[in-house]
Amino acid sequence: MLISQGQRVPLSNLISGQTLTLTLAIDSPHVIDYVCFGVDANGKLSDDRYMIFFNQPASPCNSIQQQGNEFRLNLSSLPASIDRLVFTASIDGAGTMQQIRASHFSIGQAGREVARGEFSGSSFNAEKAIMVIDLYRKNGEWRLASNLQGYNAGLDALVVHFGGEVADEPAPAPAPVVAAAKISLEKKVAEAAPQLVSLAKKAQVSLEKAQLTDTRARVGLVLDASGSMNGQYSRGHVQEVVDRLLPLAVHFDDDGALDCWAFAAKPMRLTPVTLSNFRDFIKTDHGGWRDWELGSRVNNEPKVMRQVIDFYKQSGDRTPVYILFISDGGVSQNREIIKLMSEAARLPIFWQFVGLGGHGYGVLEKLDDMEGRVVDNCNFFALDRLDEIAEEKLYDLLMEEFPDWLKAAKSAGIL
Repeated sequence: MLISQGQRVPLSNLISGQTLTLTLAIDSPHVIDYVCFGVDANGKLSDDRYMIFFNQPASPCNSIQQQGNEFRLNLSSLPASIDRLVFTASIDGAGTMQQIRASHFSIGQAGREVARGEFSGSSFNAEKAIMVIDLYRKNGEWRLASNLQGYNAGLDALVVHFGGEVADEPAPAPAPVVAAAKISLEKKVAEAAPQLVSLAKKAQVSLEKAQLTDTRARVGLVLDASGSMNGQYSRGHVQEVVDRLLPLAVHFDDDGALDCWAFAAKPMRLTPVTLSNFRDFIKTDHGGWRDWELGSRVNNEPKVMRQVIDFYKQSGDRTPVYILFISDGGVSQNREIIKLMSEAARLPIFWQFVGLGGHGYGVLEKLDDMEGRVVDNCNFFALDRLDEIAEEKLYDLLMEEFPDWLKAAKSAGIL
């Protein structure tokens, strides 16, 4: 299987069990250091024994063993504290990654190659390191993400990036921009909607962890308003979605507006949500959710997807778009949805699907692994009840794959 940049694949699609060999093969005129960083759920090297490199070629549990450019892995014996394995390559001394020749990474099992990703110096400029590939936990399984993300500094800077220490640690990355962004978000929210300040602070933490404090994007919300969602609306859970997403829109969008749609048999564009109109938005906008003109209260996802796609295409704006799409299941038009998401993969739109208190999510659960797209432009997770998940965890989930899509979309010339 050939894996492209930005692609994500469950390891179970490639191998049986959890033992494998990962090889980084970079053809370079310079000496290359290959390193595996075993990081925690915060993306940090909380235990430096899980930095596997030439001076420390095995983890304490022997789950990770390095021989040159080859890593032998037994994921089943890794401690639960290790959430992600990041495999990197860096140039020792002078030179840049632009000078590498035809290179690849590969996944093997029992002496047989089962997948590979190919790359060369044409994808890079002055970078001295590459975050090549990640293996990470998600929903109880291990997955693979092909990053191929260049990094301007070398190995020491990578160590610092993951929270480790080096003998001659470079100056820390300047913090004023992050601090200013944090103050700006909290100040905007505090002035217009003080009841959302707590959410804004928690959103800011997730944005910092995902390195999105300087990112600008439009944010859209698509709400399932089919009959089976009535309980979610009447109990205020859909209003909670609006409240929790609005701080992200305030941060990402210079206008601080959250584009909004609802759908049942027909789609309807609602008024953009802002800090001035978010209170009781679901009960009041266009007469309130019970009066929205959506036709019969059955769910037709393709119609609203088409409306959202056309809306952003017609704007002519190349700013990234983050769409949060809420559904309680009963999804049946799988073929049309696949077609639309494949089309949308060429546009600057990332789709975060969230299943809320339902079942039968159909192809929405599988879009993350769908092949044949320029980039992976979708993610999905399900929640039984919105009020049972901590805001911090929710924001982390919402921002989980958006940063990787931004990188892949830039590399593909979409942004």
